[in-house]
Amino acid sequence: MRILGIESSCDETAAAVVQGDSTGTPTLVLSTIVASQLSTHSKYGGVVPELASREHLRAIVPVVRLAMEQSGSSWNDLSAVAVTQGPGLVGSLLVGITYAKSICFARSLPLIAVNHIEGHIHAIVLEAAAQLAYPALALVVSGGHTHLFEVREGFTYRLLGRTRDDAAGEAFDKVAKLLGFGYPGGPIIDKLAPYGNSNAIRFTPAKMKGNPRDFSFSGLKTAVLRWVEQHDMTSEIDLRRRLIDPSIENYLNSTPQSTLDLIASFQRTVIDELLRRAFASAEDIGAQSMIVSGGVACNSGLRAAALGARLPYPVFFPSPGLSTDNAAMIAAAALPKFIRSEFADLSLSAQAGLTLA
Repeated sequence: MRILGIESSCDETAAAVVQGDSTGTPTLVLSTIVASQLSTHSKYGGVVPELASREHLRAIVPVVRLAMEQSGSSWNDLSAVAVTQGPGLVGSLLVGITYAKSICFARSLPLIAVNHIEGHIHAIVLEAAAQLAYPALALVVSGGHTHLFEVREGFTYRLLGRTRDDAAGEAFDKVAKLLGFGYPGGPIIDKLAPYGNSNAIRFTPAKMKGNPRDFSFSGLKTAVLRWVEQHDMTSEIDLRRRLIDPSIENYLNSTPQSTLDLIASFQRTVIDELLRRAFASAEDIGAQSMIVSGGVACNSGLRAAALGARLPYPVFFPSPGLSTDNAAMIAAAALPKFIRSEFADLSLSAQAGLTLA
């Protein structure tokens, strides 16, 4: 089987060709292409939905063409086309879905709809399928999602917890913007945090009513804002915003130790909140393995804390290129659906708020 995957849920246009076996397990990533829109959105400090849709329109044809060429595939080699149906930005999703439907109509290929969050879970299957044991605990953490799932054999899911406000990656970006750093802020905070004392500031953990496995990061974001206001950081923030060359070196030169301590303490609190709930959920379900995926899975502090914990089960992270949005994970999630003949028809539409389980 060869599946062409298309991903356009937010601000990256991606296509990939993945080969799988008769069980629906991916065996080879033949190509994976990602066109980033970072330069388009960075000047606005975040993703502008209308601009994202226009950039997808420009990129979708050459990205798919390049993915097909690098995989050495012709249209006749494909078994199906998989596309992200949601969740995501509706305009962005529609570009990928419309193009996928056009291919399927023209080439008489089956169309497979994939949940973006399920794609993130399947990113680890591309690299460690044989090592996963079930039930597994999946922490999907990115700029748009913070979810905990029980993953059973055969890839059925039970939602255990989710964020009630900001996703963890969104909190990283908003705090970075507040402190005068560029976009996306998560990678910048990750690179600056090792220079600070993560125990310098003790932020109050979120206490949740109802489901104790749910997350909340809005209070932590507000606590950082109050710290900034109380310590009169306006001048240093303005200095960073005026930097002509916003490199990590220049950020370090314009950031006092107290602010680096704030950054390190903020990151440590986010990581503690994520892993405290993830480890407790894993114990609840008797997890035999744990998956951490999504863009925030690239965070070095999160990786070190999760992999360094003494746990009775292994923890798996996808490689960085498969942690962020990509189409290989969409194709991988489509392989078992192909085996089960779970095909969509050409009336498929985008679902911006699509849920998993």
